[in-house]
Amino acid sequence: MTKPAITVVPSSSGFAKRLAHIGGRVALSALRLRFRIGSRLHAARAVRRACDLFCTPLPQARRRARTADMQDAARERLRAKGLDLATYRWGDLRTEPWVLLVHGWSSCAAAFLPWVERLRRSGYAVVAFDQPGHGLSEGSRADLPAFVQAAHAVAGLHGKPAALIGHSLGGAAVAVAMSEGLRTDRAVLISPAADLAAAIQRFTRVMRLPDDFGDRMVAAFEAGSVPIDALQAHRIAPRIASEGLIVHDSEDREIPLEEGRRYARSWRGARMMTTRGLGHSRILADDQVIAAVLSFLAENEQKGRR
Repeated sequence: MTKPAITVVPSSSGFAKRLAHIGGRVALSALRLRFRIGSRLHAARAVRRACDLFCTPLPQARRRARTADMQDAARERLRAKGLDLATYRWGDLRTEPWVLLVHGWSSCAAAFLPWVERLRRSGYAVVAFDQPGHGLSEGSRADLPAFVQAAHAVAGLHGKPAALIGHSLGGAAVAVAMSEGLRTDRAVLISPAADLAAAIQRFTRVMRLPDDFGDRMVAAFEAGSVPIDALQAHRIAPRIASEGLIVHDSEDREIPLEEGRRYARSWRGARMMTTRGLGHSRILADDQVIAAVLSFLAENEQKGRR
């Protein structure tokens, strides 16, 4: 399914624009210079600092959560891996099938607010949460394994969800969690990240670091707690038993369309929906995307009634 073009995405990298929010373009230029000098004089220290920056959510992850209108949600705190996570619930999970929403990097649960009313009207209870270091949850750093652990922890409170919906790194977290045994009937990955090594290389290009710097960052993560290679889409997707829908925009400048296609090629029960003109973030609030996902979820309800 292809959606007509709407608005052309800005020509500059969305990733670079987000990094500029650290303190403006002057601060970004200074940061680039500091890393370039550090990579020559103190390479190991520069790699450690780059890995820390890569795992540090931008301030927007906090700001949006503080101003979002979540008054109609039942709010709870969940202790997981030593951190308090902010969770949000709509509906009665004891009597209604429920959907777990998993936001992406430098985002928060409020990014899914356009979905809540539509899901409720379709008969679903809804659960969302702020990832570690994001929104109103504790922590200052996060990575894909932390996203996955949080998804397991929240899902484990309420039993099997009818569906999982994840955006960006949250989409990758949903896929990894399912490959590790998190059960659901259907899952939707929107603009999912498929390859952390590729994300690291994009980061080093934005920071204008030497060609081999990304490889050194990957090696540092592999030596720590982030198994970069094992988390690639083509390794995890074949282990997923649920049916899936992957939605990705052809003009996504943060996570290329090819990463969504990698899930579609490796996940036997998945289908692909491509949009155009929505980019990486606006796709999450698009009415036609939400309608297509609800139609996909309804197929499972129809099967259950036969």
